[in-house]
Amino acid sequence: MLYNPVADKKKLKMALSTSANFIKYLLFLFNFFFAITGVIIMAVGLTVQGAYHNFRDILDAKFFSIPTFLVVIGSFIFVIAFFGCCGAYKENYCMTLTFSVLLILIFILELAAGISGYVLRNDTRELVNNALNSSMKSYGAENGGDITLIWDEIQVDFDCCGVYNSSDWSRANSAKFNETFLPMSCCRQQTGAVGYVSCPDPNSATLRKTGCIDSFGDFIKAHAVSLGAAGIALAVIQFFGILFACYLAKQIKLQGVSTY
Repeated sequence: MLYNPVADKKKLKMALSTSANFIKYLLFLFNFFFAITGVIIMAVGLTVQGAYHNFRDILDAKFFSIPTFLVVIGSFIFVIAFFGCCGAYKENYCMTLTFSVLLILIFILELAAGISGYVLRNDTRELVNNALNSSMKSYGAENGGDITLIWDEIQVDFDCCGVYNSSDWSRANSAKFNETFLPMSCCRQQTGAVGYVSCPDPNSATLRKTGCIDSFGDFIKAHAVSLGAAGIALAVIQFFGILFACYLAKQIKLQGVSTY
């Protein structure tokens, strides 16, 4: 059988074209999901920002940097998806290559945000402990209105009192607090109570005995974990998009399709 270089070249080009077309349409589908991941990333970031917002005056800035970072990444994803769709549709090597490079950049940023979230999870207890202890002295002060409100919200919403227990208030500010003189938010509302209400007895059933380091700390930690999980999970999904985009760019270049 005679060797026919022209026929073999046509077969090779046809094979390349078939595989490239498959990847092209697969990349279209991926860009649809890619845009959805952008929405998910922004939603996670905004949700965590909203959860932390009421406690912004006592929480460390680290708790706000990662969700803000994810919101920014999510907004960039829409721009990157544009390059991906146009590059695949026009079979444009430059646009497809640009999409691949930008996708790699987003992959690195999301992975970094995910890892930072998990690192923050391990530091949550110490950061929350420092934030709560340092803010207790401002409770009830003339210029501590926001801190007072935040502490009341924490102790009521998370059914806790003090950092580890109610005695932390007298330790933090012995001039203002003692075992029988505590913020009223340390006491559960008494059903049917009329007139003056107090819970001075440390053994009272209405006194919140759980420290806020546990209930409030677990709340903050859970959101830090969600940030880490979202960042890493979406980064893994987008890794396959990088493979598709790089393969398509390579096929376009091999077939000599116009790069203009």
